[in-house]
Amino acid sequence: MRARRFGVTLAVSAASAALALGVAACGGDDNKTSSGGNTAGGGDGSDVTVGLVSDVGKFNDRSFNQAALEGLERAESELGVKGSPIESAAAGDYIPNLTTLARKKTSLSIGVGFLMADGIDTVATKFPKQNFAIVDFSQAGLKHKPKNVRGLTFATNENSYLIGYMAAKMAEEKNKNAPVISAVGGMKIPTVEIFIAGYKAGALAANPKTKVLIGYSQEFVAQDKCKELALNQIQQGSQVVFQVAGGCGLGALSAAKEKGVWGVGVDRDQSDLGDHILTSAVKRVDTAVYDSAKDVVDGNFTGGDKLYDLKSDGVALGKISPKVPKELVDEVNGLKEKIINGEIKDIPTTVS
Repeated sequence: MRARRFGVTLAVSAASAALALGVAACGGDDNKTSSGGNTAGGGDGSDVTVGLVSDVGKFNDRSFNQAALEGLERAESELGVKGSPIESAAAGDYIPNLTTLARKKTSLSIGVGFLMADGIDTVATKFPKQNFAIVDFSQAGLKHKPKNVRGLTFATNENSYLIGYMAAKMAEEKNKNAPVISAVGGMKIPTVEIFIAGYKAGALAANPKTKVLIGYSQEFVAQDKCKELALNQIQQGSQVVFQVAGGCGLGALSAAKEKGVWGVGVDRDQSDLGDHILTSAVKRVDTAVYDSAKDVVDGNFTGGDKLYDLKSDGVALGKISPKVPKELVDEVNGLKEKIINGEIKDIPTTVS
């Protein structure tokens, strides 16, 4: 794994308050002088700056914030852009942090996560000549639909369907007639629901008698809350725990290891956590960040929405445990091709 940058900027409350007032009071003047949309051509990114604002999970969450930072680091290494990552200590930091980047006339400012939608909408509207992108939210879904924003969205119901199928089959080793698996979500928001919906659909396709336990920690940071949920699910018979809760979800995977059941990682390949990891629902946030930076460098950046799915390799399975039978791996690969070819379609995006 590429070494992570630790010298990121950490916003403080006083500065946040001041900047929040500033964006409301001075937005009009900045729009007149902003050189947003400034791009470099010819593949030389030396005069391109790319800002990245984490959500409250911060860049060491071993999940999608870290993946986004890795995408920025790749852009720095391969394209020569200058990266400007900023960590958010609280939700109140989103608008101030994005405003800081906009005032610096950053070539592209990226917000990481669904929870930053209002912040991106507010700041992009105030700075219409600058380029913005948001991970896990559609540009069309933003309140003001600013044309200078690219939404980076992911069909994670597709890879989660495959994982749910695999999980149910593996859980049959314990109880073939009524296998039990589970999911621990951070919050009941669309970007969490889509993982769990696909997971449940895949499990029921594998065995209609599968029981899928679902719980939400109501946050993405405190690992003890996710661990408690997972322990309760395991006590109810869950043989596979899927974490969809960022840094908090590491607690759920810890519970799985402690109790000798399977864990499923999220966003990044989390197989490095131990041999209890069945696989991971990989969301290529790193690729989405890199692609957006490259489009700025090449002069091709546009607003709108860009979907990453199985067909584009924008979502995938992480390393599969060698304990999974080859026949099941082959079966899952066959299902993957059917999804890509459209033979399997209408995989749900919300939990019923």
